[in-house]
Amino acid sequence: MRVKTFLFLLTILWLGSIAYGANQPPPTETTLRSGKCFLYTAKKFGVPILKAAIKIESGTMEQGRPSYQVCANVESLQYYGLFFRMNNRFTSTVDREACFPVRYVKEIDQEGLLIKRKNYIQTFTFDHSQKKVVVKKHGENGKQEISLPPETYDPLSIFARYYLRDELHPGKDIPISLYDGIKLRQMVFHSMKERVRSRMYGEVEAVCLKSTTPFSSFGDQEGTISIWYLDERVRIPLLMELGLPVGNVTFELEAVEEI
Repeated sequence: MRVKTFLFLLTILWLGSIAYGANQPPPTETTLRSGKCFLYTAKKFGVPILKAAIKIESGTMEQGRPSYQVCANVESLQYYGLFFRMNNRFTSTVDREACFPVRYVKEIDQEGLLIKRKNYIQTFTFDHSQKKVVVKKHGENGKQEISLPPETYDPLSIFARYYLRDELHPGKDIPISLYDGIKLRQMVFHSMKERVRSRMYGEVEAVCLKSTTPFSSFGDQEGTISIWYLDERVRIPLLMELGLPVGNVTFELEAVEEI
């Protein structure tokens, strides 16, 4: 099993504290009165391999405008040790009104027999008026400018957009322009109603978004990305699955905490 950074970037596209217990009735609204933290376990062939957390907070300011900050952390489980060690962090600052990304930071720290050793920090500053993103790698001189189509998002700003603002409409296609720091992806997600079993809520009817995309980590072979949301209005991502050439990886929501 080869575990690449991009695999985890996309999974986290689409999601003293109080946690929701198993099979508890789902919430009725998504208004962000306080910060939220979504906790996931990733499995391959039914075996846990990773823990992931996505935090979203309001009350921040960026360039004089109210903003959200979305943070994600992906960590390998300790008993894999020699095979792969991962502690990758991602932070997106998102304009509160438009949900457009302002800044995206990748902190990559990983190594092992199954993954390439990487240790770096990159900052991506979005300039939507000029249709570009400015890339800066910490510790290196110079910057790189990359042209982007209008309304291009990073993976975490997409999470904020669909959790906080946009409703989902089953039966409709959702085109998305996504830049994850590796390549620009023009994707179309197909939405549909499906019944799924959730660890938190039991069996529920959910909205599934599904898209195909080439995976650069596997020679651009095509795979799928699927995300199951609680429903059209309460858009909590219950499950996220990557259909890869080497098998599926599934992230399952275990808890939602107020922070």
